[in-house]
Amino acid sequence: MSRLRIVHHTGFRYERSATASYNEARMHPHTREGQFVLDTALEISAAASRSTYSDYWGTTVSTFEVLTPHSELSVRATSIVDTRPRPLTPVQMGWEELVARIPFSITLTECLEQTAATAPDEEMRELASRLRGERDDVDATALAICEAVGAAMEYRRGVTGVQSTAQEAWAARTGVCQDIAHVSLGVLRAAGIPARYVSGYLHPDREAPVGKSVVGESHAWIEWFAGEWRGYDPTNLAEIGELHVYVGHGRDYSDVPPLRGVYAGSSGSEMFVSVEVTRLS
Repeated sequence: MSRLRIVHHTGFRYERSATASYNEARMHPHTREGQFVLDTALEISAAASRSTYSDYWGTTVSTFEVLTPHSELSVRATSIVDTRPRPLTPVQMGWEELVARIPFSITLTECLEQTAATAPDEEMRELASRLRGERDDVDATALAICEAVGAAMEYRRGVTGVQSTAQEAWAARTGVCQDIAHVSLGVLRAAGIPARYVSGYLHPDREAPVGKSVVGESHAWIEWFAGEWRGYDPTNLAEIGELHVYVGHGRDYSDVPPLRGVYAGSSGSEMFVSVEVTRLS
């Protein structure tokens, strides 16, 4: 087991002072299988009224509005979380059983539908068909799809953007974790496997000593359904372990962005982000 402290600092700098802004943050981990949240807090640089609720997908959302002029909006989320390994033990579920369950579950139906971000091209659909045809088991097929996508794609910053689609990233065979997750979702859903996008954090250095703060990152991985929800990190070709911290999930990135909002009174803004992760034990 590990105890991690995550400090996620993000926000916007405006070209001219914004007269008002309305925002929502999804930066709070919550307790679930494999992790226990000891503390979580959100600091906002400007005076703001705020509220908290759980969205449709169960993600904790902090909403806040700033109604005084401000040239910068800074949001700092600090969380302390106990995590433990969550190994993928084999789960046997056949295709007929999965197909029979989907019509009786809104969640499974929604997680089977493609979005603009995950819609596959013909090559992705062919990959889904081939890998499904080679296996009788849903879980084994899903793992094979994630491994195939992760092995085929190169992690590279600056090639794609927040609005990039799975088709664009797959054609280039490059992208960041968001892109690799979107491609994996597109192929999984094309194979008939309900799957969802997970937003969270990743400690990048397993060998980092206790107490040493390192530059971390917001991270994305996926979960598929094979009788139960199963997590996997296709970017790192790794099971979800004690270095992963879950924040929320949805159909794609647009359901769980860490921070988004609208503002008035300025012609433009620039976003900044930093994440610091410290292993406390």
